[in-house]
Amino acid sequence: MTQTPLTTLDEVQLLDTTLRDGEQMPGVSLSPDEKVDIARELDAAGVHLVEAGSACTSEGEREAIRRVAAEGLSATVTSFARGVKADVDHALDCGVDGVNLVVPASDKHVETKVGSSRDEVVETTVELVEYAKDHGLWVEVLGEDGSRADLDYLERLLGAGLDAGADRICYCDTVGAADPERTAEVVSRLADLGPTSLHTHDDLGFGMANVHAGLRAGADTVHGTVMGVGERAGNVALEEVAIALDRSYDVDTVELARLYRLCRTVSEATGVALPPNKAVCGTNAFAHESGIHTDGTLKDGTMYEPYPPETVGRERRLVLGKHAGRAGVKAALAEQDVAVDDDELSEVVSRVKELGDRGKRVTDADLLAITEGVQGRERDRHVELVDLSATSGGNLPTA
Repeated sequence: MTQTPLTTLDEVQLLDTTLRDGEQMPGVSLSPDEKVDIARELDAAGVHLVEAGSACTSEGEREAIRRVAAEGLSATVTSFARGVKADVDHALDCGVDGVNLVVPASDKHVETKVGSSRDEVVETTVELVEYAKDHGLWVEVLGEDGSRADLDYLERLLGAGLDAGADRICYCDTVGAADPERTAEVVSRLADLGPTSLHTHDDLGFGMANVHAGLRAGADTVHGTVMGVGERAGNVALEEVAIALDRSYDVDTVELARLYRLCRTVSEATGVALPPNKAVCGTNAFAHESGIHTDGTLKDGTMYEPYPPETVGRERRLVLGKHAGRAGVKAALAEQDVAVDDDELSEVVSRVKELGDRGKRVTDADLLAITEGVQGRERDRHVELVDLSATSGGNLPTA
């Protein structure tokens, strides 16, 4: 079966919004130093655009954005801006390269949230885009709640933004309510207007699926956050987008070998632990316990892994527990420079399984203690046999 190309472009750009949308995750607050550290890691990985924060939030936030903007990053540094002139002015004061201008798109947001009308929003958007461009800013216009907006109106609104000089527009599934079919329908219309980005959330678990549907429909840029941190169920995870595009579609985005380091940096800054069962950064992403899996992986790394862990800056890890097998235990001992014979290995495996059956994770220290006990008992038994041999004149009982 011939696979349809994901995109006609050679490269998909990534816009990271960890410092803005990611920081809106309840309980997360990044200091200026932490924002700078994360921004440096994003830039080192080759992320194309970094949304440094919301300049309208506070003076402290503006100081953090100023520091990121002053880093001289290769990435385009932007600030979130609502559809009001003061937000654009705050962004200009921070010295950023551009703004992500967010304007209401669905009637729920136009009428209920901001108490306006469709015509007024279009007029304001045009004025703000022209103002920002006149002041030398790169501009992306995002239609907030675009996945639930009237499509004809969304097309009119974002088309007006492009006509006013915006560099690109963005499809926003603000509340993660869309499915891939809706995403493809909307994005195919928007991409006909001009360069189109995707901003997806994961409330229905469709975050990644919607990214792929949007790219197939003609988008060329993806908004994401490291580890998927963000409001509610979070944003699509930047590292997952990067590895999926590389492995499945041969589309370059960032330097993959720096992804795990980037995830650790964000985890430490936000206090959000690396989850066990997550692609790329999950603590178990390259961990193996099952005896069958461990044996196969030791023979051929691709047996139970879709790509080598080194691809994303990781290492393979063998975990011991009740599912452990001889190959895994022997390999784990070899890593500790401990050699055992076949009988000793059988006994060590048996004791490892016993611990696992009691619900205990077998650590390296446990393994070494078990092995030392087994080998110590074998040494004692050997000494006992030698003693018996000596006292019996070499004639040991045969039964």
